[in-house]
Amino acid sequence: MAGLVQKNRRATLERVEKFVSPVYFRAVNLRGRLFGASCPIESLSYFLTQSRIPYEKAVKGNFTAAKVGDSFGPTWWTSWFKVTFTIPQEWKGKEVHFVWESDGEAMVWNNSSPVQGLAKEGEKISYILSENLTDEEPHSLELYVELACNGLFGAGQGSMIAPPDPQRKFTLHKAELVVFNRDVHELLIDFEILSDMAKFLGTENQRSYQALYTANKMVNACDVADPNTFAEVHRIANAFLQQKNGESQHVVHAMGHCHIDTAWLWPYEETIRKCARSWVSALRLIEKNPNFIFTCSQAQQLEWVKSWYPGLYAQIQEYAQKGQFIVVGGTWVEMDGNLPSGESMVRQFLQGQRFFQQEFGKHCSEFWLPDTFGYSAQLPQIMKGCSITRFLTQKLSWNLVNEFPHHTFFWEGIDGSRVLSHFPPGNSYGMKCKVEELLNTVKNNKDKGRVNHSAFLFGFGDGGGGPTQDMLDRLQRMQNTDGLPRVELSTPETFFSMLEADTTMLCTWVGELFLELHNGSYTSQAKIKKGNRKCECILRSIEIVSSLAAVQKDGFQYPSSQLQQLWRLLLLNQFHDVLPGTCIQSVVEDAVKYYEEIQSNGDELLKEAIQCLLGGCVLETGRNIHVLNTLSWERTEVISMPRLEGEEVLALVKVPSVGFATVTSPLVPPHPVIVTLQEGGSVTMENGILRVEFDSLGRVISLLHLRYKRETLPEGSYGNQLVLFDDIPLYWDAWDVMDYHLETRKPISQVLQPLEIVCPGGVRGSIRHSIRISETSRIRQEIILDACSPYVKFKTEVEWHEAHKFLKVEFPTTVHSANATYEIQFGHLQRPTHRNTSWDWARFEVWGHKWADLSEHGFGVALLNDCKYGYSVHQNIMTLSLLRSPKSPDATADMGQHQFTYAIMPHTG
Repeated sequence: MAGLVQKNRRATLERVEKFVSPVYFRAVNLRGRLFGASCPIESLSYFLTQSRIPYEKAVKGNFTAAKVGDSFGPTWWTSWFKVTFTIPQEWKGKEVHFVWESDGEAMVWNNSSPVQGLAKEGEKISYILSENLTDEEPHSLELYVELACNGLFGAGQGSMIAPPDPQRKFTLHKAELVVFNRDVHELLIDFEILSDMAKFLGTENQRSYQALYTANKMVNACDVADPNTFAEVHRIANAFLQQKNGESQHVVHAMGHCHIDTAWLWPYEETIRKCARSWVSALRLIEKNPNFIFTCSQAQQLEWVKSWYPGLYAQIQEYAQKGQFIVVGGTWVEMDGNLPSGESMVRQFLQGQRFFQQEFGKHCSEFWLPDTFGYSAQLPQIMKGCSITRFLTQKLSWNLVNEFPHHTFFWEGIDGSRVLSHFPPGNSYGMKCKVEELLNTVKNNKDKGRVNHSAFLFGFGDGGGGPTQDMLDRLQRMQNTDGLPRVELSTPETFFSMLEADTTMLCTWVGELFLELHNGSYTSQAKIKKGNRKCECILRSIEIVSSLAAVQKDGFQYPSSQLQQLWRLLLLNQFHDVLPGTCIQSVVEDAVKYYEEIQSNGDELLKEAIQCLLGGCVLETGRNIHVLNTLSWERTEVISMPRLEGEEVLALVKVPSVGFATVTSPLVPPHPVIVTLQEGGSVTMENGILRVEFDSLGRVISLLHLRYKRETLPEGSYGNQLVLFDDIPLYWDAWDVMDYHLETRKPISQVLQPLEIVCPGGVRGSIRHSIRISETSRIRQEIILDACSPYVKFKTEVEWHEAHKFLKVEFPTTVHSANATYEIQFGHLQRPTHRNTSWDWARFEVWGHKWADLSEHGFGVALLNDCKYGYSVHQNIMTLSLLRSPKSPDATADMGQHQFTYAIMPHTG
């Protein structure tokens, strides 16, 4: 009788791991027995197409012979394959798989229907032809495989976030029939669970040793060449895994998920196919696993699948009715959480909830936003206004400096609205259902003892893919095993209901959820930022004027459907990798195209509404001009007024709030603008409210508020100081700007064109100058002071051809305040101007909308802009971020010409 061998813990653990290794000793270990007999396919043919075409068109293509080992491309093309094969008769009673292993993402089509998504990166390489082959099943088949010439994460050249390699080829590594040994698969899962428990429970836990010795015993009992031994090995594993937990054990609510970025390292069009590949795979899992629950967000993606894959969409609706395919989130897309306007955020919920109600008969009760770059303090109020009381996200686990102190808590917005919030403590929305992940879900949970429930989102994400059968098999074994948390296949409704059952111990976080990373995304891709702001403004104007026309004119038809279409385009572009500017070049091109479409169609809708409101007349009638003000306060401003002769003249006009004024003659300003050229080339402009002096570089050397008799600039400092920084982040190029960039400040001071007077005064004074940034980049500005205007405008044109540089403009002030105020959605937010704590200095670059303000009692200074979002107010210096120049994932980001305007406004009060 053999004696018991005393083995080293590490050696025992490695023995178990090598027994199931996909790399080592496959010829003699258990992993090498996963597939039994194999059979080559009979024929393989293909054709390439540059466009993404429907199945009906693809099957009529001109197919030519192909073979395993061939490569296909280039990037973003599609290769359609026709595959024919015959299953051997002797495989009767076997589980038969069609194995397809290629570099690109693929979809299997059978009988004109999509049946399985395949992606090597997503651990899906086979389509199950039969679970138990019978004589009645067809043995000869013809399948089509649609191969996208891109990977799960695009086609970056050298690294994931690098710009796509346009000439990359994608190789077919395997296409064959195999017998799948299900009993071997089951044992592999058993071994994986036990070896991971031995490894991750730790040497201080006796259960770790029990798992290790059980796994070792299984190796001894298993003869890989004799399947008759497998049942006993499985019995040993079951005896261990069926030892139950105590009643107080933490409950992990596992939900299948597949986060799909609506665009990122691939264009919008490819996302449509990613959705189909991922969701058809989820349906196959639902069919095999009756308890499997799949959660799915983003109405836009479902609307795409409805249009492109109606058969698949009908199946999705069927499983949604059964409660297994669960739509979540309530928004059109998973939008950026900072930059959209308040109205845009409301529309995200309005359009999303309307779609889910119409298509699925469901109103979502949770806001689902796992992956975005921070969360506005206004969101709780908007959520509550849209009947959403629950919030799930994950991204704050990426904080670079401070660790967020909660995983389950109440989040309170700027009006006092509170929503129940949860961050999955495993710090991922793409879990693989491993022992280590379950243990970390409990270990990391910062609210242990306050709550006894955590969410666990499993499935390949970002690029799609979703859950796999292996993940479900692991969960099945770990549902209630001593030493591990209790696991339940759950739903968002069940999970949040359990949290809501007792919230007495929960803490509250007040204000924004600021992500201490990715704050370069407030500035990257300036064209997208400008398009977003302009389109938000025009859609608001259209709706106001159309509403006025609808209530005042019987014949006017409010353009509901046209506006919904334009809003949905804008909401699409607010996805959290598009509006932040962290996407590839082709996505930027699509986004700009959509902005142009919104502007063009919006201009027509606005014109029609105005003409109807004015009784069919145009804005100009004879020598009278009709001026429209869509804002909610009366405005007295200088405008450029057209004349019948074709010329334009500047005129001061007063227009009531949300209304028209008919201008028969311009107003005479109570104090005309006076422009004075001083000795030495400096220029002074004054309008009775402000007196501002500029040096020859266009810098402000004095800004006096005349009515308050207050100088805004400290002595010896410069306002409108344009500065350049080195901008080299640690990795996430378009996403991040690091605090150390502030150490590289370089004022721009090389004159190209000295200051000159453009408008000498009256209703407007303006001056012009230009400066050199580098040999290839330059700035040209017209600085404007209008009659009756409380601010100075800087109308700026930039020719920008830099690499890893950051352009900003600074305005030092004489204001001293511990906090600065920033416009956010439907309100404002204060942030510190000091860096007392790590939480303060982590906000060295922050976001805001149209203005930031630094005020002390009775006086302040506001910094305004027409299309920028990045700010910094440190001590008394206000800074607006203008342009970045990252090279990944878009090597051309922000290169070329830019036009934007900012303004400085001293004020009382």
